[in-house]
This record gives sequence, C-alpha cells and structure tokens, in this order.
Amino acid sequence: MSAAETRRRQSPVDDLARWLDDRLRLAEGSKKYLNKAFPAHWSFLLGEVALFSLVVLLFTGTFLAFFYTPDARLVVYEGPYVPLQGLEISAAYESTLRLSFEVRAGLLMRQIHHWAALVFVAAIVAHMLRVFFTGAFRRPREINWVIGVLLLLLSFAAGFTGYSLPDDLLSGTGLRIGYSVVLGIPFVGPLLGFLLLGGEYPGTDTISRLHIAHVMLIPAGLLGLLGAHLAILIRQKHTHKPSSLARDDNVVGEPLFPSQTLTTLSLGAFTIAVLCLLGGLFEINPVWLYGTYEPYEVFAPAQPDWYMGWTEGLVRLWPAWEWTILGVTITSTFLPAVGLGGVIFTVLFAWPWIDKKWVGKDDLEHHLLQRPRDNPLRTGIGVAALTLMGVIFVAGSNDVIASNLEMGLQTLTVLLRWACFVLPPITGFIAFRIARSLQRGEQPAPAREPSPVESA
Repeated sequence: MSAAETRRRQSPVDDLARWLDDRLRLAEGSKKYLNKAFPAHWSFLLGEVALFSLVVLLFTGTFLAFFYTPDARLVVYEGPYVPLQGLEISAAYESTLRLSFEVRAGLLMRQIHHWAALVFVAAIVAHMLRVFFTGAFRRPREINWVIGVLLLLLSFAAGFTGYSLPDDLLSGTGLRIGYSVVLGIPFVGPLLGFLLLGGEYPGTDTISRLHIAHVMLIPAGLLGLLGAHLAILIRQKHTHKPSSLARDDNVVGEPLFPSQTLTTLSLGAFTIAVLCLLGGLFEINPVWLYGTYEPYEVFAPAQPDWYMGWTEGLVRLWPAWEWTILGVTITSTFLPAVGLGGVIFTVLFAWPWIDKKWVGKDDLEHHLLQRPRDNPLRTGIGVAALTLMGVIFVAGSNDVIASNLEMGLQTLTVLLRWACFVLPPITGFIAFRIARSLQRGEQPAPAREPSPVESA
C-alpha cells in the first residue's frame, strides 16, 4: 500500500492525533509515562478514593448550585411539606426544601453530596494514617505531607461551610457554636467573626459569605493543593513496599497503562456506585424535620458530622475555666477548640521534622516504606494519638451516650476526662511492645549470592 493510500485510509481521529503531536510533541514522553510503575497494593488506592469522592462532590455540588438560593431573607413557605406551610423561613432553607421535595433527583443529589463529603474526609484520614505508619513522609516527601495536612484542614472547612448552608435548626446550632468559638479568640475574635459572617450572627450576609467560601474559595484551594500534591508525587515517584526487587533507586509495581489505568477506572466506578447507593438508600440530614433556625432555639441532641466530632468533644470535655488577662477574658471555648486544636495541627505539620529529630533519628533520603513493626516508637505514638482522638470523638456525643446508658452526664464526662490521660499511654505501650516483639521475632534473611548478570 502506498503512502498516499495509507493517508487516505486514516480516520479523522488519526489526523487529529497527528495534528496535536506535530504542535505539542505529545508522543515524545508518552512511552515513558505510560510505563510509569505504580505500587500494586490496595493501601495505595486510598488517595484515589479521596480523589474520586472529590469529583463526585464537584459534580453534585454544581447541580445543587443551580437550585440553591444563598439568601437569608424571610419568605413564606408554600411548598408540599405540610408541617411548614405558611411559616416564614429563610430563602436558603426554602430552596433546600424545594431541592428535597420538588426538584427532580434533588434529594438524591443532596444525599450523594453529603455522603461523598463524609467519604472524602475519611479517605484523606486513612491515606494519611498509611503514610504515617509506613514512614512515607520522610525525606524527600516532607512537603507532600504538609500539603496533605492542608488538604485535611480545607476538607474540614468545606464540610463545615456546606453543613451550614441549609440554614435549618441543626446547622444553625452548629454555626452558632463555631461563631462563639471565633468570638472567644482574644483581641481579634470579634473582628474575625465580623469578617467571616458579615456581622453579628445571625446576620443577613452570613449565608452568602458561607456560600462563596464553600463553592469558590475552598474548592479552588483544594484543587490547587491537589494539583501540587500530584505534581510532586510524579516528580519524586511513589514509595513502595520492601521486597527482593524493591530498592531506593527504583519503583516496583504495575505500569500506568494498561494495568494501573484499568485499576483506577474500576476503583472510580466502584466509588461512584457506592456513593450513589448510599445517597439513594440511606437517609442523611433530613432538614425538613429540624425546622428553620431560630436564635432562641437549640436542636438537641445536636451532633456534627463525624470529622468535626473531635472539636465538639474537646469543648465538652474542657472544664468551664475562664481567665481575665489585661482586661481580656479568655473564654472556656477558646483553649479547647482553638488552643488544643492548634497544638494538634501544629504537631501534624511539624511531624516529619519531629520524627527526623527524635523518633526515626534519620535524615537520609528514603523511597522504601517501613512496616509499623520496623519503628515501634512511631507505631506506639501513632496508636496513642489515635486512642486520644477516639476518646475525644466519643465525648462529642456524651449526652446521647449518657441518655442511652441511663447514667449521669457529669459522671460520663469525668470518666472520659480520665480516659484521655489513662488510655493513650496504655494502648501506645501495648502497640510499642507488640511491634518490638514482632521485630525481634523475625529471623534475618540469609545473604543471597549475586547472579552473574547482577555481578556484571
């Protein structure tokens, strides 16, 4: 077949590909990237679950934005939900009810969006735990660890602002608690509260400002950090599990195409399917049952989404201590929510350098992962920290637990306070001893003679 006949038989797709390659030189590096190795272990897919959850959040959030009204002005509800008919409610709450009862697939999209937010944060936390316990944050990946902590913080902010947008009684109660915490910050609290919410809460600008943050500022930050995270990952390559083939100067795994591509597409389809299943079958945040927000009413029992439970627990466990210093009152909400919360995230940000100085005592470059048993001290610290956060998380529901167990709320609070000091050292020490025992129980592998090819 002549060259002229070959050109005539090419499809328009071939012509387009050649046109693009002629101008962008796409084929030059394609083979290199298509053969890029990805570690073949399920734990490395946790970050991809977070990525696909974020994609679902963006698509469902765009759908919801078409029908949501970010306005606090009062309107008379005339929709199909009978218990609220004829009542004055905010335009934001009315649009949320309209989404739930009148917009085709509106309730499904609302619930998928909410479930995706829960899974998104859970996947980030699980991914960071994998990175922590395997030492994947060590040099040269400290920057990506810091970016991961920033992504976690922004995911909290995205969840809190989105949770507050319906303007129902439950979300209004949570926002009131958050506003009180901000006001408790010495010197700058009232000014910061005014800037964030447009004045005293509840104000006419509160919903619109939260909406701008939720749909514009925070997603831009998430996408920017995610892009930086992936760019650094591609540049530095993946860490990988120790094996007979794995070294610090290579990556052992599956090629990007076709193996990893098929795995990623399958995981994406599965993640989207599970989120749709959760949104379609499991009710979440039925705002019509809570009613509109009124400043003089409090929804009880008010429980935040799981990822904010630790902040609620800190506030509930902290004693009602207040101090006045230089005429400024340090409120009982400032130290637990801002002070201790700030300490927790400061330690998270600084952990790669803390580990290098006192835990791992190692400033070398690493591309091979560690098993939890390979660093018993880090494993013990991690388990102790998880135990502490677990106790604090439980304390965020102390009123519900006390009611179900038929015990005094104050008694349960005292028990949880003691548990914060007693349980973490115990579980951390147990984890340390188990890791040390497993480490000592391993027999060193016999030295392997190099093959002639390796010798060469």
